[in-house]
Amino acid sequence: MDFDLIVIGAGPGGYVAAIRAAQLGLKTAIIEREALGGVCLNWGCIPTKALLKSGEVYDQLDHLTAYGISVGSKSFDFTKIVERSRKVASQLNQGVGYLMKKNKIEVIDGTAKLIKGEKSPKVVVSLKAGGERTLTAKNVMLATGARARTIPAAGLVPDGDRIWTYREAMNPKAAPKSLIVIGSGAIGIEFACFYRAIGCQVTVVEALPRILPVEDEEVSTAARKAFESRGLAFRVGASVKSLKASKTGVSVEIEAAGKAETLTAEVAIVAVGITGNVENLGLEDLGVKVDRGHVVTDNHGATNVPGLYAIGDVAGPPWLAHKASHEGVHCVEHIAGQAGPYVAALIPGCTYSTPQIASIGLTEAQAKEKGLEIKVGRFPFRVNGKAIASGDTEGFVKTIFDGKTGALIGAHMIGHEVTEMIQGFALAITLEATEAELHATVFPHPTMSEAMHESALDAYGKMLHL
Repeated sequence: MDFDLIVIGAGPGGYVAAIRAAQLGLKTAIIEREALGGVCLNWGCIPTKALLKSGEVYDQLDHLTAYGISVGSKSFDFTKIVERSRKVASQLNQGVGYLMKKNKIEVIDGTAKLIKGEKSPKVVVSLKAGGERTLTAKNVMLATGARARTIPAAGLVPDGDRIWTYREAMNPKAAPKSLIVIGSGAIGIEFACFYRAIGCQVTVVEALPRILPVEDEEVSTAARKAFESRGLAFRVGASVKSLKASKTGVSVEIEAAGKAETLTAEVAIVAVGITGNVENLGLEDLGVKVDRGHVVTDNHGATNVPGLYAIGDVAGPPWLAHKASHEGVHCVEHIAGQAGPYVAALIPGCTYSTPQIASIGLTEAQAKEKGLEIKVGRFPFRVNGKAIASGDTEGFVKTIFDGKTGALIGAHMIGHEVTEMIQGFALAITLEATEAELHATVFPHPTMSEAMHESALDAYGKMLHL
């Protein structure tokens, strides 16, 4: 065998898995057809946050007088905003390359395809530099990620000019004056917030009755109110019948509550979910089980084909970079014989909008659907000392406890930088904390995290500051 492990795809799942494999003494290679870091680093998580930061800073200039500060007229250079986001991605891409060298992982630039081998699949690589290379390994891991879902029947297909996916939305030649975002998940909402922050007129279309449908309903309701106060418009419960592009813009025909409406804008962003990259890998010839665009795996990432594993977005939801990394590490440790029985960890979700949204575990509705007896606590940032001092009083923290055991089973937050705070609840759930441990924990003052403590207290009628 040429290698102990070949990883196909160098996104946050693949490259992290390769590093862990190297640490465990496995001779490892990683194959990437585009850029190290994958979509997340180059066209997703990282560069979008750079764009959002520019939008946030620009928007804050309108509120400086509240802090006793005044400046001249504001303006922005859209080209430089985009350039900054690309530089951030490039810097981290180079960092992944350094990590591969440091850990003695062979990086192969090319496109991989699987063929039958004696004990595990062989990998045939069409090299970027030309030619072909056939590799053997004891184990092969698919970490090929996913791409934006399209709906050709309704015209929801990017054309690179007027109809965009996240990729085109991240690197346009100019900022549009008007925009329609189809889909109100995290990706759609983040782009809606960025473009609205720099003055674009934005309308978000959502097929379900409320925006951010995976979030707790209270958070979803508060988010819509906050976004509308910033000028975003919404059409919920609206199905898209057609999307058409012209030289000057787009028109979207929607239907909501039995009424038809046509929306027009310069550009549309299609953000209606993603589908796994399972094509052209030779999976059919090997008999790999695929369900609705994703490779079927067990709790360790193993497929139904001996020696073949899959992790991250290609293996199914939640489609999050940190989930992919976590799965990759566990899968490699399983291959090396060092992983215990896999207990699925709860995965926190974050939306980097303004205000931010973060959550983990069950929503209130999900807990009730399971028939659980629950205790629910809430605490608003409007009475938190640090929030008042900082001028960041929007939003709240909501906690959900199992009424019988006291276990924390869900936490939901909306407000300033709550994506930096959700890890506290993630740690609490992982450590199987109950209300007793959370009540006994000393939260530093003054911090916005005190709202987390107060929410836990409120669930048991012990809230102090409201």
